[in-house]
Amino acid sequence: MMIGILGRHLEGWGTMQLRDSLEKHDIPFTLLGLANLAARVGYPLRADKNGPKDIADFTTLIIRPIGRGSLEEIIFRMDLLHTFERRGVLIVNPPRAIERCVDKYYALALLEENGMPVPRTMVTESEEEALKGLRELGGDVILKPLFGSQGVGSTRVFNEDVAARIFSSVRFHHGVLYLQEFIPHGDSDIRAFVVGNRVVAAMRRAGSSWKTNVSQGAQPVAIQLDDELESLAIKAATIIDCKVAGVDILESRKGPLIIEINSQPGWRGLQSVSKVNIADSIIEYVLAEVKK
Repeated sequence: MMIGILGRHLEGWGTMQLRDSLEKHDIPFTLLGLANLAARVGYPLRADKNGPKDIADFTTLIIRPIGRGSLEEIIFRMDLLHTFERRGVLIVNPPRAIERCVDKYYALALLEENGMPVPRTMVTESEEEALKGLRELGGDVILKPLFGSQGVGSTRVFNEDVAARIFSSVRFHHGVLYLQEFIPHGDSDIRAFVVGNRVVAAMRRAGSSWKTNVSQGAQPVAIQLDDELESLAIKAATIIDCKVAGVDILESRKGPLIIEINSQPGWRGLQSVSKVNIADSIIEYVLAEVKK
């Protein structure tokens, strides 16, 4: 058995946690940097890192954040993951799940189509339609980048004149306008960490403003989810086909809403308040899947 941990930053905290867990379980592993990979067509496919390694040597690849990149870079990275999967390597998370999650519109549409509660959202390339959307959504929206995470680039807009300027700027740079209704939530939300078919840990993220990302300064508080929220998180991850997922839930007057699903979640903030070793949970899940 050989497990590869594949990502852009191999010294990242999460990667080191997984490495430590693999060492505890006495499982052979290799760290693979995206920049060091080379695909070969017409002769054996190998992954180059400290010397060539046959893809057949790997039982599993655990995917850490693949990072930003040009369109060509991202397409190549995903093509490579699909190739590994077709060759029989277990990928966690599967490339199709990563592709779904990285695109907020795609993920939210899939959730809605499967009966999951989601916030009202409008996506367009038209500035005129975006202004209509602002009014339709109550005149108070969160403008988010279609691709992105950790709250970076998200802006609350509730003034039409300001909105017109912001929408124009986004479109000037060929961005897509992704508008989500602002939902009063007491400046907190819930992150459920799903591994396989269970929630291994959860936290409430309490911020000093409407942004509740721990990376933006929100404080994590460990919580035990009730049956409804736990079921909601697991079902959402299953729909997207995420085996390891960070599911973000807002509690609204109308009930809980799924905001986003992260297919390459960090868990440093959650680990700081959780008694469960999350890296061990991930590795134990992977080992169980390999045995199947």
